[in-house]
Amino acid sequence: MDFLVYLLTTLITVFIYLKTNRISNERNRLAVRGIVILIGIITAFASITRLLVIVPPGNVGVKNFFGKVSDTTLNPGLHVLNPFTKVLNLPTRLKDVKENLDATSQEGLSLNIDVSVQYKLDPQKAATVYKNIGIDEKQLVTSRFRSIIRTIVSKYPAVEIYSSKREEIARQIDEQLNKELSPLGFVVDQALLRNVKMPDSIQAEIQEKLKAEQQNQKMKFVLENERQEAERKRIEAKGIADSQKTISQSITSQTLQLRAIEANEKLAQSQNSKIIVLGGEKGNIPILIQPDANNQKP
Repeated sequence: MDFLVYLLTTLITVFIYLKTNRISNERNRLAVRGIVILIGIITAFASITRLLVIVPPGNVGVKNFFGKVSDTTLNPGLHVLNPFTKVLNLPTRLKDVKENLDATSQEGLSLNIDVSVQYKLDPQKAATVYKNIGIDEKQLVTSRFRSIIRTIVSKYPAVEIYSSKREEIARQIDEQLNKELSPLGFVVDQALLRNVKMPDSIQAEIQEKLKAEQQNQKMKFVLENERQEAERKRIEAKGIADSQKTISQSITSQTLQLRAIEANEKLAQSQNSKIIVLGGEKGNIPILIQPDANNQKP
């Protein structure tokens, strides 16, 4: 409609300009022409701009032609369109919805949970979202978000929600939200389970239980180290025993005699005076060996 007004105004200014020749006064004629030309330029420029549409970054354009929404969307940038087409910019940036809600655990305990979900509009489904939901989808996302969280939390004991299963619960929330919101035109980036609150008495009991479990795990670790150390010592002792057994089996009387002879030869080669006692079956015979002056072997 604005385009028609601008276009009609431009045509009127052109018509008035052509009629200014009837003004006899030159000064008045020039003044009227100047005003008409200025108005004509402004309205012509406004008419042209109605043909151009700019979709800003982080948005997608949805075209509406007299109530008929096109399934084809516009990417960020400059576009030339029918001047009677209206373009609605829908944001495709990541949105963060935070919720604080009450839920019930598997055993019926009341929990207060802080959660958030990060999601964004699927650019390919922007026209469908605009036709079916509109431009404010937060209430729809929030209601489904709450329902999914309460359903999933009710499947777990309070101690697991508070401690060991938080990442698993967040992953299930993420998967279930994707399953429900994807057909509607939204992509869930991540669901976060930020904080879990419960009655102080229950929380104290859970913390004591967790502390006992940590001590139990520590004791198991110590016992396992002791067991491994005992196993190492047993293997080491067995190796020493096997080595000694092998050595004892390889020693014979002939070997001992050979070692004794070798030892006596080394003593005989020494320059110091000495007495070497050689053992035998009939007794020991002492022998005195003294090296000569030339250090020759006796």
